[in-house]
Amino acid sequence: MHSNVYLPTEFLSHVESFLPDELNMEDFISACQRPLRKSIRVNTLKVTVEDFQRQAAQKQWQLTPIPWCEEGFWIDADESRVPLGNTAEHMAGLFYIQEASSMLPPSALFDDCDTSYEAVLDMAAAPGSKTTQIAALMGNNGVLVANEYAASRVKVLHANIERCGVRNVAMSNYDARVFGGWLPEQFDAILLDAPCSGEGTVRKDPDAMKNWSLSSTQEIAQTQKDLIESAFHALKVGGSLVYSTCALSPEENQNVAHHLKETFGDAVEFVSLSNLFPQADKATTAEGFLHVFPQTYDSEGFFIAKFHKVASSTPPTVKKRLGKFPFSPLSRKEFSDVVTHLKQSLAITLPDECTLWKRDSDIWLFPTALEPMLGQFRFSRMGIKIAEQHKKGYRWQHQVATALADSNVSAVSLNTDDAREWFMGRDVRPEGISGKGEVFVSYKGFVIGLGKWVGNRVKNGLPRELVRDKNLF
Repeated sequence: MHSNVYLPTEFLSHVESFLPDELNMEDFISACQRPLRKSIRVNTLKVTVEDFQRQAAQKQWQLTPIPWCEEGFWIDADESRVPLGNTAEHMAGLFYIQEASSMLPPSALFDDCDTSYEAVLDMAAAPGSKTTQIAALMGNNGVLVANEYAASRVKVLHANIERCGVRNVAMSNYDARVFGGWLPEQFDAILLDAPCSGEGTVRKDPDAMKNWSLSSTQEIAQTQKDLIESAFHALKVGGSLVYSTCALSPEENQNVAHHLKETFGDAVEFVSLSNLFPQADKATTAEGFLHVFPQTYDSEGFFIAKFHKVASSTPPTVKKRLGKFPFSPLSRKEFSDVVTHLKQSLAITLPDECTLWKRDSDIWLFPTALEPMLGQFRFSRMGIKIAEQHKKGYRWQHQVATALADSNVSAVSLNTDDAREWFMGRDVRPEGISGKGEVFVSYKGFVIGLGKWVGNRVKNGLPRELVRDKNLF
């Protein structure tokens, strides 16, 4: 029990005023005081759900399916010696430790999606759980713009994107209110998981409500209304928008959804989520939104609303000053040279629907679907860096291993001791073998990085942000 969970009297009175008739305050308080069940999402960019289940069984992890996410599971694992986050499977990107309720917004965004989305926007992306979930649902195709306003959170967002093998992301670092004016009607689908009061997170953070007040909730709601207007302007006609929060108060949830309808009228269509998963009706509001309380599914509290845009909107007028774009596309000859060398040295073929760009001596792979936005918006990072060019050829980069290689590539297989050394950023000396040039390294059949032979030693190429230093598997 989290008996020290802080629930202000004013907050409890407020909850009582909007709690559905079929729920009661005693169960609400009791649920808030129970620790959260740990949950994970299998990253299907790296492994199939079936293969992961087999690996989990070998490790004696007990998995219970999460009904609203085919890749999601509640997990019961012995973490007394090694936390889940320090397992080789996690560090290699095979799964993401993600709260069950937070899997709902991407599931809602892709529900009843008849065609694949070409361009998707995640307006408040860090730390990356929903971004990587969306990328997996897109199959790494199209382009996913991942925006994060807080500069301090961009680093962890990028690290998670890199760890999970995502290659179709373009990152930005703006107040998301800019999108409606800068990229009007550009996206097929948008997720606005809005900054909020965090009222639904007390089971994870006992102090989440320490500074709660109704007036601060109302202030946050004004920002949320600005953001959802921006999202709607950035959405194509016929596109889908999901608005979500980990708050419980109607001020941050239903009221914001209704504000969108009041602002844009018949251009907004509410989409019912009552059939999103079995028993979704337990959380469905009269409008078709999902209002999840902690006791509803024994999870965090969450709110999810989905909309279709059925008519165009007039975006705000902005003046753009982008400066010179620092990348240039590779010529056909240069492109062919990169493709040939990559095939010869690592047996990797570039994916379809991508283009190669150069900045100084760095070679980058961009998703083709990003190109219409390149002259309209400044991104902080686009696609993946695959090589550094030098006089004798190319120095391949770590993201070739994470985002382009699969389990079928030729790799040096490491034992457990060497794999630990690798994840701690150290060179390894596989027993009885040597080679030359760059080489993939693997552990238990999955690729964990890219190194370079130096005699009988493989020089470690793991980026600093992915290096771990203790308590490994």
